[in-house]
Amino acid sequence: MTVRLTDQAWLTASSSRTVMAALEAAGGPGCARFVGGCVRNALIGAPVDDIDIATTLKPEQTDKAIRAAGLKAVPTGMAHGTVTAVTERTPFEITTLRRDVSTDGRNATVAFTDDWAEDAGRRDFRLNALYADADGTVFDPTGHGIADAEAGRIVFVGEPETRITEDYLRILRFFRFFAWYGRGEPDAEALAACRKLAPGMARLSAERVSKELLKLLAAPDPRQAMAAMASALVLGELLPEAGTLDLFDATASLTDDPVLRLMVMLPPDAALVRTVSARLRFANATRDRLAEAALAQPDVSLSMSDAATRGLIYRRGAGAVTDALHRAWAEQPGRGEDARRLLRLAQDWTPPVLPVGGRQVARLGVEPGPETGRLLKAFEDSWIADDFPADGHSERLASLINPPPG
Repeated sequence: MTVRLTDQAWLTASSSRTVMAALEAAGGPGCARFVGGCVRNALIGAPVDDIDIATTLKPEQTDKAIRAAGLKAVPTGMAHGTVTAVTERTPFEITTLRRDVSTDGRNATVAFTDDWAEDAGRRDFRLNALYADADGTVFDPTGHGIADAEAGRIVFVGEPETRITEDYLRILRFFRFFAWYGRGEPDAEALAACRKLAPGMARLSAERVSKELLKLLAAPDPRQAMAAMASALVLGELLPEAGTLDLFDATASLTDDPVLRLMVMLPPDAALVRTVSARLRFANATRDRLAEAALAQPDVSLSMSDAATRGLIYRRGAGAVTDALHRAWAEQPGRGEDARRLLRLAQDWTPPVLPVGGRQVARLGVEPGPETGRLLKAFEDSWIADDFPADGHSERLASLINPPPG
């Protein structure tokens, strides 16, 4: 039975039609097809973000065809057959059909082909080995991709161990795709292969691993996928610092923030999370966020008063306090009302600026030097303790310089 994509704005957009026409002008009708995620997501009614195209044209021919049509061509990966076309501010990643010549579990040497089935045979999962021509007609070379997409089955193309040893990142991709698109129980053969070959992930670059992990954690509900990762010993291989998934399960139901979901899998230890961040090469912003939340955690309690919460926000920052409050909520799920109150405060309150400085101290007769810093620190501590009063600053500072008798 022929399956055809309908009501797809990306398929009928002038940008898509322009790129496909440019390729077919060089290679003839049928030389190019949409491939992978855009076809899969269109079939299941999920949003389409990236548009990839496969073609029988060699990369040099693709580049020439795109430029001949007056479009921007970016040689993003010519050795692996990839050229990016840009039109109407929309990028299209166009890759020549390929087959693997050799792989080392991390990088592949490829040869170009004009055989669509051969190209499909080197892809990771059957639901990703789907193609669609310019009019939306879907091609399913494995014979199972359409059914897998509709049923939520994540099944490797061919032998799971073969696919994994071609690129060990496919272990994480299996769990990531299950988190996003899977339903029911994970494929048993795939799980067994992931468990057996998990140590091979050590060959991967940290950047590839961390990117894949955060994509997994950004899924609407990654709990079943993470449980399967833990059961298959993949999580322990990737993140040995992680404890049980109890806090993760509680947090994943409260937020879709992938960094926060990662945070609760790690102990609230700033030195440890910095070590993990260095090993997995997290972005600096992610590293700092994890560490700052860990530093704030010992001072956070769902029993805090509003004044104490404002003081902690002033000292630690709203972001760190918010993250630490989410962890406390996961640890005490019955305290949701308290947690929500404090989280609202952290979101709505703007910390004031310290209302005095060195000039005010000097006006009271104190020579610039270490004593100025000590007095300002004492003023700030007193001001925070009294919940940031809006006035009386001169009197407060003067009393620190010349304490009243008795």
